[in-house]
Amino acid sequence: MSLKSLLLQWKTDPSFGPNFTAWQEIPARHPTYQNLPPDLDPRIKSVLKAQGIQALYTHQKLAWDSIQSGNNVALVTGTSSGKTLAYSLPILDRLIKEPKSRALFLYPTKALAHDQLDYLAQFSDITTRAYDGDTPKHHRKAIRSQAQIVISNPDMLHLGILPYHIEWEDYFSNLQFIVIDEIHTYRGVFGSQVANVLRRLKRITDHYCSQPLFILTSATIGNPASLAKQLINAEADLIDKDYSSRGKKYFLIFNPPVVDEKLGLRASMQRESLRLAAELISNHFQTILFGRSRRSIEFMLSSLWEMFPDNKSSIKSYRSGYLPAQRRKIEKGLQTGSIMAVAATNALELGIDIGGMDAAILAGYPGTIAGTLQQAGRSGRTDQDSLSVLVVSSTPIDQYLALHPEFLFSNNFENGLIDPDNLLIVLAHMQCSLYELPFSAQSRYGNFTIDQTQELLAAISDSGKAHRSENGYFWMSEEYPAAEISLRTTTTAQISLHVVSSNNTKYILGTVDKISAYWMVHQGAVYLHEGETFLVNDLDLVNNKATLAPITNDYYTEAERQTTFTLLDLKAESRIPGALKAFGDIQVTSQVTGYKKINWNSSEVLGHEILDLPPTSLPTQGFWITVSEDTEAKLQSEGLWTSSPNDYGPDWENIRSQIITRDQNLCQNCSKSGLNTPLHVHHKLPMRSFLNIDEANQPGNLISLCSRCHQRAESVVRMNSGIHGLGYVLHGLAPLHLMCAPGDIGIFTEFRSPFTIPRPIALIFEQIPAGIGFSRTLFEQYDSLIKKALELVSRCLCWDGCPSCVGPGGEKGSGGKKETLALLKILAEN
Repeated sequence: MSLKSLLLQWKTDPSFGPNFTAWQEIPARHPTYQNLPPDLDPRIKSVLKAQGIQALYTHQKLAWDSIQSGNNVALVTGTSSGKTLAYSLPILDRLIKEPKSRALFLYPTKALAHDQLDYLAQFSDITTRAYDGDTPKHHRKAIRSQAQIVISNPDMLHLGILPYHIEWEDYFSNLQFIVIDEIHTYRGVFGSQVANVLRRLKRITDHYCSQPLFILTSATIGNPASLAKQLINAEADLIDKDYSSRGKKYFLIFNPPVVDEKLGLRASMQRESLRLAAELISNHFQTILFGRSRRSIEFMLSSLWEMFPDNKSSIKSYRSGYLPAQRRKIEKGLQTGSIMAVAATNALELGIDIGGMDAAILAGYPGTIAGTLQQAGRSGRTDQDSLSVLVVSSTPIDQYLALHPEFLFSNNFENGLIDPDNLLIVLAHMQCSLYELPFSAQSRYGNFTIDQTQELLAAISDSGKAHRSENGYFWMSEEYPAAEISLRTTTTAQISLHVVSSNNTKYILGTVDKISAYWMVHQGAVYLHEGETFLVNDLDLVNNKATLAPITNDYYTEAERQTTFTLLDLKAESRIPGALKAFGDIQVTSQVTGYKKINWNSSEVLGHEILDLPPTSLPTQGFWITVSEDTEAKLQSEGLWTSSPNDYGPDWENIRSQIITRDQNLCQNCSKSGLNTPLHVHHKLPMRSFLNIDEANQPGNLISLCSRCHQRAESVVRMNSGIHGLGYVLHGLAPLHLMCAPGDIGIFTEFRSPFTIPRPIALIFEQIPAGIGFSRTLFEQYDSLIKKALELVSRCLCWDGCPSCVGPGGEKGSGGKKETLALLKILAEN
């Protein structure tokens, strides 16, 4: 069956057709060519001829001309548009003609770097080598002295090259080109760290009297030129028109059918994605199925294996945490076609060569338009017709896109936000830079003036790590500062995963970063890896080791956390209709306190367990809305306000004492004693469901519970308020204004603000150390965000709140949709 025939079948199938909210047909694009440069070295022409390349796409020729003119270049074109050839060609030509010249190619992942190494190996006249964590130590000296092109990644540059630049003296002295690929991935804390690594790199190239050109590439984003400038602290020529060929592409958006109209519940996004993928696999279309998390792709892999038990060897999963040999075997299988389908995280989103996939299924919006287009672009790498399907979830942002599919096709791309001058990041990298080279009294670092640079150096000196003399500052600590900085996380520490099987076979499964370990591999956690299930028996945070055992079970685990907030510095505050908006520096303290066991198939909570793990603190930034007294009074008068603390009545303490005595000072759920930790008294039916306090406080409606059981009971009878609904929908839609994943920001709503004004608050906070500018962006784009939220909630078909708009209530509670809608209407007034 052809792809067109299958799509026609889907369109007329009542179980598929009505659920497609967008059916975009992107026409084939005819290429525009330019002649090969007449002065291109004949040896390179010979290789290109063997590949069937007789001319260049116009954007490739524009890149050649700009680089030959001595300009930095930012190249922003689509997937499979020949970006690698565009930047490689002028570099290879220079290296052949000037053999002492050197080039550095930086890729965000090792997998992508090794893929490019295979491509460059075709040009046998150039010595190209990878230099990363997988490079054997006994090969490294030869690479430093002989390789004309060194392929690496920012992490290795930071940890293993710049601190040892003396060993690279000849290389840096002759360095003429630096390629930075996929710059749209360098955003947030990662991008800010990489910008500072590049500042250190430029100090070293200046030291060795070389001034290399920078060539940067990117998927489509809203601010490629400014992001490139922030990364390299220099201007770059922008080339952003794509002249390459492209086959016809079908881009569909699929909204799973509603299965409970009252609650607004839809069919499982993952299961609907699997249903579509199974149709494609059955009809022999090579398919990539993108999931949002490790857990989701392992679940989808297991499900596909159940659907196709005779084809397990041709259906794989791919994600970070796999060993290099595993990843490269899968990549090779996709190129050759021996692997028919792969379930992957965004680790395969980048330009790794996996051949011409026929179809891409995106199980949930990836969080950014750039990410969506990158994942969708993994299909259709030839001139043949291809398919991409975005299967949306029930989250507000996904449902907004289902209602507004034009948003994906409007060229309204998000900006990549970084903050290279974040002082926490700058101070850390200045210590690395000082370790690498002294600073003189006239030195500048990045965008900082001489005086500002000297102030920062003085702070390092005051810490005892540097020595100040008449000539400047010199590193004097025995510490190796680069080892203390992870570019991608807040800690360099990794937890190694040690498996001990039933026959006492032992092996290392992989690693997770230490911050993630608290919720991912705590004791009792279920960990998934390549279709297999493991139980974590122990997490040793001192020795950075988790011990796991293979198991067969029917549940997964989900960590439970408690979080508190402290205001450190109010940056800005402004009055808006019905409220105040503000942003500032805050501290977030969180602790994993336990976990739930959840059945895979029914999503039933099978049990809760308590954990005793240390808290973690995160200094960051937040944006918040504080509701005014007038707004509260107005909504109360209309019976549309429950966002205030409960008034339990003047005799509550006496009633509470009587109930605890009646229940013998024991939790009536888990029998925990209240002798050491006071018990709570819980209303079985919420107070807001009674006309007066006396009825709510009848003994038959009260029960003694420990704090943990009380929290769980509240989730069952939870009554969403307007402030909770507001926070839910704003948090869901905020990524539309930020180039971030939903997990990059958190949400907190409460009846009383933890900050200066004890009023109802909805707080969106950045889950990034020191913040990266998201809070300021939300502060500035507040009007647009509120209007999107009002439209989404108004158009949602649910009766009283659901996962697609303001969030669901508990099993016996209210969703608070009317309250949230009334609050949004006030906030959206002009």
